[in-house]
Amino acid sequence: MKTEITELLGIEYPVIQGGMAWVAECHLAAAVSNAGGLGLIAAGGAPAEWVREQIRETKKLTDKPFGVNIMLMNPESEKVAKVIVEEGVKVVTTGAGSPEKYMADWKAAGVKVIPVVASVALAKRMERCGADAVVAEGCEAGGHIGELTTMVLVPQVVDAVKIPVIAAGGIADGRGMAAAFMLGAKGIQMGTVFAASKESVIHENYKNSIIKAKDIDSRVTGRSTGHPIRVLRNDMVRRYLELEKAGAPFEELEQLTLGSLRKAVQEGDAKNGSLMAGQIAGMIKEERSCEDIIKTTVVDAGKLMNGVSADE
Repeated sequence: MKTEITELLGIEYPVIQGGMAWVAECHLAAAVSNAGGLGLIAAGGAPAEWVREQIRETKKLTDKPFGVNIMLMNPESEKVAKVIVEEGVKVVTTGAGSPEKYMADWKAAGVKVIPVVASVALAKRMERCGADAVVAEGCEAGGHIGELTTMVLVPQVVDAVKIPVIAAGGIADGRGMAAAFMLGAKGIQMGTVFAASKESVIHENYKNSIIKAKDIDSRVTGRSTGHPIRVLRNDMVRRYLELEKAGAPFEELEQLTLGSLRKAVQEGDAKNGSLMAGQIAGMIKEERSCEDIIKTTVVDAGKLMNGVSADE
């Protein structure tokens, strides 16, 4: 399946793994890249030297292209931006801010820059500052989200920019991929389904929470703070939403979630940890390899786009 995205990134299939903090590390990134997609290491809020170490470990595990996702709110984002150049990483996706101040250095080093956007205005701004493509992510996605759904965001971004658009949010199989392509996308980004994959290093309790989730089991916290995050409901989320409804100050809400993602990923605390996952969790019924996820998705999408049932 060749598209502008496979050509741009030098990958076999137009499938990108989401940059999930504490989840997307060297083993997952390498597994996705080895399966023909683009694996990503998520810098999240981690120190720059951790990112350097992960890049070097990924190079030992794959000779295929991979990238780094940089959350621009990270206090060490400037150092991470330099590490990306120093270590010869050729693809960067960005979130939680604008990468404009790093663009010249990345471009000089031959880095392909793909910002994640949640609005048409941001997509156009990213195109003007030199982005090679954008990920248009709908609010069905897990983690930090915008307000628009994938169905309405993707075609509007496609109409607004000339660079390729990658669709994200609510995609976990060939049906989602085919739909994204019908909306004008040239590739897809998937997160939650890879978080629950065999190669994902997250705690089994977190994986099982995704696999057991029903369609209505995600909630959005932090709307009142301006930082909405989609997570699976648990004790911590219930407490957070009650406090938020009661008008609790930002500091109190922040204290409740401090370190909660790491609790879920590393300690398996499914009650008080932040189980970030998209609405698509309700469709994920088993732990599968990254290769199986990618190949099944691409094959089924190809059948559907050629007018053949995915079951045939």
